[in-house]
Amino acid sequence: MPENKTKATKASVTEFINSIEDRQKRADARKVAAMMRKATGKRAKMWGPSIVGYGTYHYQYASGREGDFMIAGFSPRRQALTVYILAGFGRFDALMAKLGKYKTGKSCLYIKRLSDVDEKILEKLIDGSVKYMRKNYETW
Repeated sequence: MPENKTKATKASVTEFINSIEDRQKRADARKVAAMMRKATGKRAKMWGPSIVGYGTYHYQYASGREGDFMIAGFSPRRQALTVYILAGFGRFDALMAKLGKYKTGKSCLYIKRLSDVDEKILEKLIDGSVKYMRKNYETW
């Protein structure tokens, strides 16, 4: 059974965020980091070379594959700030309708600039996702 390729590392989150060249992306990353720290109560860890993650949960699929992953996280990518909403978006329709300008993938929220969305709504979305993950999975 293949292992999850994205794992927590010992790399410095502070160094990673400080290395973001674009000043606005760096400021946005710091704001999202604070939101996630508040929602999870956990310190950030690097997951792979470019994802900042908070907390951990254990998953197991019907296929038998299992592993550990972050409860919440983000990555300041070149095209967009990617915010990982691991609970998915279906249960957050009312919040998504008020969020602002964004795109989504399965559990990825893509935001060009934090100013494109309502930060209070984003905080509620992150908090709701974290609560869902804690209710439905073994977390630490």
